[in-house]
Amino acid sequence: MRRSFARALIRPLALAATVTAVPLASAPPAVADSVVVGGFPIDVSQAPWTVALASRDLFGGMRAGQFCGAVAIGRSTVLTAAHCLAREVLGVAPNRLRDLKVIAGRTDLLSGKGQEIPVRDIRVNPAYDITTNSGDFAVLGLAGELPQRAVVAMAGSGDPAYTPGTEAMVSGWGDTTGGGTYARRLRAARVRVLPDELCARAYPGGPEGTYQAVTMLCAGEAGGGPDGCQGDSGGPLVAKGRLIGVVSWGSGCGRPGLPGVYTRVSQVVRVLEAATGAQRRPVTRS
Repeated sequence: MRRSFARALIRPLALAATVTAVPLASAPPAVADSVVVGGFPIDVSQAPWTVALASRDLFGGMRAGQFCGAVAIGRSTVLTAAHCLAREVLGVAPNRLRDLKVIAGRTDLLSGKGQEIPVRDIRVNPAYDITTNSGDFAVLGLAGELPQRAVVAMAGSGDPAYTPGTEAMVSGWGDTTGGGTYARRLRAARVRVLPDELCARAYPGGPEGTYQAVTMLCAGEAGGGPDGCQGDSGGPLVAKGRLIGVVSWGSGCGRPGLPGVYTRVSQVVRVLEAATGAQRRPVTRS
């Protein structure tokens, strides 16, 4: 996990400055009106696939225990970022966390609306690389079901939603200023899919991570502006009604020339299809 750039909250919050190589306070101020830095409030009905990953045991009740985002890809399946489940975030192995839940159908984290569903099983992408941030995703099985309207389709390889310049929307309950001001109500920001060449120049390798077009995409504005930020990790980037990205990492939030980087969902589709094919393949007996 890139501690200073991955977009999950760190537990305990009081230690964030000590475990973060570049404290948020040292970053340039985020561009004004810039999300989730700089987005705008939305009702969850406008992005019903957006769910919160929460543990009150670890993160307290102030924001219902929310520490990452996630996105519904099936009635009992959500997708999130692999680094959200790292020991650096949770302080324990994820399978030892007894109150891990998703909160769905809720705009205000402290309202009584929507559902809180326990996580039944966790499958972290075995190919996740903490050095480059490649393959940053995990699939969570739920102990209950979400409404079908909450499920978003995943965009496979070749989908036009990945075309540079396409408008997309990122949503979550993360930092709204780049300085530790976390939202209680759901927010969103409009961004554009950016060319891989621009992203590769922004992140050629180093402590931030390495941009790899096969497993990543980036979105934002070249001059800085709306962006995902800490606390938004694992949340959705949706374009043309389809999921194209999962909030993963970046250098700061909303900085010029340093766009947000997302896990490319077409890679997730390939991995899940391969796993399904392996499970269905008949066993040869010699």
